[in-house]
Amino acid sequence: MSYETLRAEVEDGLLTLTLNRPDRLNAVNMAMIGEYLEALDAADRDDGVRAVIVTGAGRAFCAGADLSGGPGTFDRAPPEPGARHRDGGGLVALKLFDMKKPVIAAVNGPAVGFGVTQILPMDIRLASTEARFGFVFSRRGVVMEAASSWFLPRLVGMQQAMEWVATGRVFSAEEALEGGLVRSLHAPEDLLPAARALGREIADNASPMSVALCRQMMWKMLGEDHPMAAHRIDSLGMAHTGASADAREGVASFLEKRPPAFGSTPGKAMPAFYPWWDEPRFG
Repeated sequence: MSYETLRAEVEDGLLTLTLNRPDRLNAVNMAMIGEYLEALDAADRDDGVRAVIVTGAGRAFCAGADLSGGPGTFDRAPPEPGARHRDGGGLVALKLFDMKKPVIAAVNGPAVGFGVTQILPMDIRLASTEARFGFVFSRRGVVMEAASSWFLPRLVGMQQAMEWVATGRVFSAEEALEGGLVRSLHAPEDLLPAARALGREIADNASPMSVALCRQMMWKMLGEDHPMAAHRIDSLGMAHTGASADAREGVASFLEKRPPAFGSTPGKAMPAFYPWWDEPRFG
């Protein structure tokens, strides 16, 4: 599928989504939001996609909101009576949060505003040594968006989150690594190969259904206050996957010392208990 603001390329089960407005440092506009959501939906439905890598075209990852509209860039018409305004970045963040496929950020350059908040719901974040980060909202007179007030403190802790957000300063890739925002730093030419090697490790060795369920188990457990919630969903998940063809293949391939050939299709059929978090009770 072709897009105006993104490039989407699938190779051997890995989808690379490239934010593609290099003349605007990949700054986000509503067209990009719409195409981003469409591309993530398509990836989640496609069982040929085992993992997603997100990166940027040119020298930037994403410069945040496109400010070419001038001082009124963030001025939104009030919603109709009874309606509620929905932040576009938040729609992307919530879609990422609900993905069945693991998502790897390959931050190749500056990532500020939405450029950095979009990577928070991604599962693993790699960065170039040339990357820079900034939660610059307080310096623009607005608030955090893309549900980042939920994600950021959970990823890096309240103290680090508050320092970055309250100052609004742009900081280095090294500081992002020390603060726990990214997993590793790479020379610019090594960034995408490292992200693809990680994606290959998932695609070549892991059950798609196991990955989909484990991803959602961990993300959704962040809102629970007792391990009993995890025990309940663990029990449902083990009962389902333990009787599956993937479990038999996983054991057989281990005993036979060969690569597994998993056949599960989470893009087409999830277990009856999924999505359990929509139910008042489960188990």
